[in-house]
Amino acid sequence: MHSQSKWSLAVLVVTSCATLTLAQFPRECVTPEGLRSGQCCPSPTGAAGDECGSSTGRGQCVAIAADNRRHGPQYPYAGRDDRERWPLRFFNHTCQCNGNFSGYNCGRCRHGLTGPNCDQRISVVRRNIMQMSTAEKQAFVNALDQAKRTAHPDLVICTRRYQDVFGPDGNTPQFENITVYNYFVWSHYYSVSKTYLGPGQASFGGVDFSHEGPGFVTWHRFHLLQLERDMQDMLGDPTFALPYWNFAIGGSECDICTDELLGARSSFDMNSISSNSVFSQWRVVCEHVEDYDTLGTICNSTESSPIRRNPAGNVARPMVQKLPEPQDVLECLELNTFDTPPYYSTSSESFRNTIEGYSAPQGMYDPVIRSLHNLAHLFLNGTGGQTHLSPNDPIFVLLHTFTDAIFDEWLRRHQPSELVYPEENAPIGHNRRFNMVPFWPPITNVEMFVSAPEHLGYSYEVQWPARAFTLSEIITVAVVAAVLAVAVVGGVIACAVRVRSYHSAEALEPLLSETFRCYSEDDRRLDKSQSVV
Repeated sequence: MHSQSKWSLAVLVVTSCATLTLAQFPRECVTPEGLRSGQCCPSPTGAAGDECGSSTGRGQCVAIAADNRRHGPQYPYAGRDDRERWPLRFFNHTCQCNGNFSGYNCGRCRHGLTGPNCDQRISVVRRNIMQMSTAEKQAFVNALDQAKRTAHPDLVICTRRYQDVFGPDGNTPQFENITVYNYFVWSHYYSVSKTYLGPGQASFGGVDFSHEGPGFVTWHRFHLLQLERDMQDMLGDPTFALPYWNFAIGGSECDICTDELLGARSSFDMNSISSNSVFSQWRVVCEHVEDYDTLGTICNSTESSPIRRNPAGNVARPMVQKLPEPQDVLECLELNTFDTPPYYSTSSESFRNTIEGYSAPQGMYDPVIRSLHNLAHLFLNGTGGQTHLSPNDPIFVLLHTFTDAIFDEWLRRHQPSELVYPEENAPIGHNRRFNMVPFWPPITNVEMFVSAPEHLGYSYEVQWPARAFTLSEIITVAVVAAVLAVAVVGGVIACAVRVRSYHSAEALEPLLSETFRCYSEDDRRLDKSQSVV
C-alpha cells in the first residue's frame, strides 16, 4: 500500500513537471504488486472484493485468451517482442464483462448503449465536416484542442519494454500520464514500432500490428471509437461524433486545409500551418524513432517539433500530388472479397488491400500504385505522410473516419460472415482472434468486423458516388428504349384500328330492347348454387 502511494505521488510529480501524454493500461493496475501478479481486474466502485463489479453481476476476473494460431512469415522471431500474443507479457487476467457492460472494470456500457443498466440504445451520426455549420466546425476544432491538453482520467503508458518496466531499482514502474489526444497518437506509434533485438543490433522493421494486413480496417475502427468515447467523456456529451473528410474529390486542393478547419498553409513557410490556426501550436510526440530503436526505449511524453504539412507539394512523386477520385471509391466497394492470400500489402482482388491503398482501385496489386487511404496520407506530404507520426496531424482523424465509412458501406453491401476474415496465416497481429495492440481491455480484430449502426452505436451520413454508364451500356439502353417506343406506338395504333372496327360493326346491330334479359329482381331470386354468367 505504501509503495502504491509512492507511485501515485510520482505520477503527480511527472504530471506537474511535463506535458501529460499517452496511455496503455489502467492506472490502478500498474503498481509493482499489480504488474507482478499479472492481474488487472479493478472494481468499478473501488470496493474491496468487488473485482470487475462481480458483486452486482457486471463481470468477473478471467484468464486472458491470446491468439496462438500461425501467423504469416513476415515476422520470423518468437519471444523477442512484447506485443507477441498481446497482452500476456504484461497481464494474464482481465475483466470479462457480462451482458451489455464493458470497460476495463466493467463500469461502462458497450458501444451504442447507455443508462444505469446499459439497456438504452444511443447512436451518433458521423457527418461530412464540409457540410457542418460554422459553429459546429468551431466546436469540433475546440474539442480536438481540448483533447490535446486534457489528461486521460484512467490510463497511463509504459515507456520501457517489459524487461525494464520495473525501473533501475526494480520497484518503480516506468509509466507516465497521458493526454487524450496524445494517447491516440502513441497507440498508433506503438502498433507500428520496430522490434528491438538488443544492443548493437539493428531493430527489425518488418512488423506492423495495424497496417498491411486484414486488421488494418478493424484496428483503425477501434482506434477511432476509443478517441470518440474519450472525447465524449471529456466533453460530457454522449452525442459527440467524429466527422469525416471525404478525401475522394480528386484535384490537388486540400479543402479542409483552412484556418476555419484543420489549418491553412503558412504564408511564411509552405511546409507549416498558418499561425491563425490553433494547430500551428501543436507539437508532435513519438518523433525520435532512431533513438527508440537504438536505445531500446519506447516513445514517452516528450513533445518536440510542430506539425509539418505541404499538401500536393511532393514534386518528386507527381502521382501523390492529387487526391483519389470518387470513381476509386465506387470501384473499391464493388470488390467482393474481403482479403486474399497472403493477406498482406501484396494481395490482389482484396477489398482490404485496396481501401488501404496498396492496390489499384479495381483491386489489382501494383507495387508502384498508392491509392485511396495511402494516397490521401501521402498527398498531405509531411507529418501526416509518415506512419509512426501521422496521427499527430489531426487530419488523420477525419481521413480515417472516411476510410471507416467505406469499410462500413462495404459490410452493408456484401453482408459477409466473420468467416471471411482469415483465422490464421495473416501477418502477426492480424489474425481473426488476435488481441489488437496495444488496446486495453483486450479486444480482437473480429469484434470490430461488424456493421457499425447495429453493433457499435454510430452511423455515417454519406452520399456515395453512383456508377457511370459505359458507352456500350448507353448504346444498349438507347436500343432498348427505341424498341420499347416502337412497340408502344405500334400497340397504340393497333388498338385504335381495333376500336374503330368495333364501332363500325356495332352500328350494324339493333339496339338492346325489352326482349333482352337484364339484371332484375328475377335474377336475384335464382338459386345461388347455379352459376350465372
